[in-house]
Amino acid sequence: MEKSDFAEKYIKKMLGNEEMPLAKTDPEFTGFFSNFIFDYVAKQNDLDDKTRFMAILATLLGCGGKEDFKIILKGALNFGMTAIEAKEIIYQSVAYLGIGRVYPFFEIANKLFIEMGIKLPLENQSTTNCENRLQKGIQAQVDIFGEGMKNFYKSGPEESRHINRWLAENCFGDYYTRTGLDYKQREMITFCFLSAQGGCEPQLTSHAAANMRIGNDKQFLIKIVSLCVPYIGYPRSLNALRCINEAEKQFEEK
Repeated sequence: MEKSDFAEKYIKKMLGNEEMPLAKTDPEFTGFFSNFIFDYVAKQNDLDDKTRFMAILATLLGCGGKEDFKIILKGALNFGMTAIEAKEIIYQSVAYLGIGRVYPFFEIANKLFIEMGIKLPLENQSTTNCENRLQKGIQAQVDIFGEGMKNFYKSGPEESRHINRWLAENCFGDYYTRTGLDYKQREMITFCFLSAQGGCEPQLTSHAAANMRIGNDKQFLIKIVSLCVPYIGYPRSLNALRCINEAEKQFEEK
């Protein structure tokens, strides 16, 4: 199947004169898949380019899609995403995916940045230090989830309470307080990390509700899921839609 004109133009803007990786060995697949991902899916909603690429990069981190990540990262930079924004997505993913899965993406991004003439290291984006990271992390949790999170860091059984503290001071204090991305963008990419890796439905529902609370409404989240179907497949996408619906009920009950 030949690629549509729209898909051809989209790929051209992303990659310049480079071909899609499977174009020579699997031209039939490349044709119909390119039409799906870069035409039908791309036209499905009105997301702006930056949001679109942020969601895709976060989703590829979540599902471990290293090969596609380099392609999409180059495309994201060509569509106007900054290197700092891209790096912030990688940094924050560590809190949700772990360094064991994320480390290879640092290497992919750094190599591409150097190839594109982007000087490393990038400017610092941290706004916290050892003395204030807990309090600022708590405030970030409250800003996103509500006043009920104010004392979450000291809740739960004594033997595991330290993990709730780490969530406040590390996950939120070290990451969410950084510049480069705002809360709405950070909650959106968190939703993508969780939906892409699967098996995190309770957390995914919670973060879907948090997204709604700060302005990423149900329709927005459905657009994000629709955009990412080609990268994570239908089962995890349908699970994410179910979590969105459950989150909407929780959000409306509060």
